Amino acid sequence: MAYRLITQVVVVGSRVLGRAFAEAYKQAAASSQYQRAQQKNGNAATGRASLTSGMTLDEACKILNVNKPADGTAANMEEVMERFKRLFDANDPEKGGSFYLQSKVVRARERLEAEIKPKMEEKQAEEEVKEGWNPKIYKDR
Repeated sequence: MAYRLITQVVVVGSRVLGRAFAEAYKQAAASSQYQRAQQKNGNAATGRASLTSGMTLDEACKILNVNKPADGTAANMEEVMERFKRLFDANDPEKGGSFYLQSKVVRARERLEAEIKPKMEEKQAEEEVKEGWNPKIYKDR
C-alpha cells in the first residue's frame, strides 16, 4: 500500500514539474520572439537596452521624473544625471533608504543613457563632418 502512495506522489510531482517547465519554456520563447520583432522593426537600441536593464523607456522616465528624450542633447543627459544623483543619495540604505529603489534608479539611468548616448554621438559626428577636418598645425617659433 505504501508503494502505491509513493508512486502516486512521484507521478503527480513529475506532472507538476513538467507543466511548470513547459510554461517557462513558452514564456522564454515568447520573450525572445518579441525581442527579435523589436530588432526587425528598427528598435534595435531599444531592444538591447530593454534586455540589459529590464526596463522600458517610459518606466525609466517615470522613475527619474524626466521627459522622454526627443533628441540626444547634453541638456537631457545633464537633467538625467542631476535627478539620478538626488534620488540615488535619497535612497541610500545607510541613510534609511531602500536598496531596491536605489537599484531601480540606477537601472533607469542606464536605460536612459542607452537611449541618449547613441544620439549624442551621432550628433557629434554630424557636427564634425559639417565643420570639416581641421588638423592642428604646430609652428616652431
